[in-house]
Amino acid sequence: MDIMSNQTDVKGTEATNLSSDYVLLSELFLYPHDEAYRKKLTKVQDWLSIYMPEAALILQPFIQFVEVSRIREIQELFLRSFDVQAITTLDIGFILFGEDYKRGKLLVHLNEEHRQAGNNCETELSDHLPNLLRLLPKMKDSTVRNEIATLLIIPAIEKMVAEFSGEKIEKKDVVYKKHQKVLLEYSPNHRTIYQNCLKAVLLILRRDFGSEQEAEEQNNSARSCADPNIPGSCEADSGLKDFSQNIETEMLTEK
Repeated sequence: MDIMSNQTDVKGTEATNLSSDYVLLSELFLYPHDEAYRKKLTKVQDWLSIYMPEAALILQPFIQFVEVSRIREIQELFLRSFDVQAITTLDIGFILFGEDYKRGKLLVHLNEEHRQAGNNCETELSDHLPNLLRLLPKMKDSTVRNEIATLLIIPAIEKMVAEFSGEKIEKKDVVYKKHQKVLLEYSPNHRTIYQNCLKAVLLILRRDFGSEQEAEEQNNSARSCADPNIPGSCEADSGLKDFSQNIETEMLTEK
């Protein structure tokens, strides 16, 4: 099946229920409007502690940051991470294709998937990460769901995690300062903390949709991240696969 095309040769199979609560996990990437955000994160961490302890370890630094920060500080960090002078974006179609026309095609077909699943995208586009996470458990066709997870969401999150590396952030700051003259203030201690949210969700996606080897590698990374004696253990993974060159080929290949 080709998720960039309406034509299919083989009818997809009915999707089974996912064990992971992707609707709950999507809360990690919603704008923190008010104090209710903290309660939502507590629910996320409680769920992870039971069903995916390794992911809970990865997320813990972010939870600690939220616990000691004012809501305005969390809001500002969210905007600095994903919106204004951002490190990355939550629109995965843009991450994979940029402004290329292929993103437009992708948006059209994702709109249809959201419509069929009864998934409300509200004010965001159909390729917005929280919308796609909420879409996964609502889909009836397991073939298309697996394609969206493995060919779109996982490769995009891998690239997003890589954007939080110090070198890439420095290059972005140079560009922002050149074109916008002034850089927004930020805390150097927490600037990359949203990376932990991305890595936690990536670990779960790999377990649900990836290979056992990939999941085990992520588990090892989580355990290392919790060990303060391993320098740089929580930095962006340099070994993450980069699908940017072959994603188009994969998506246009008939299954």
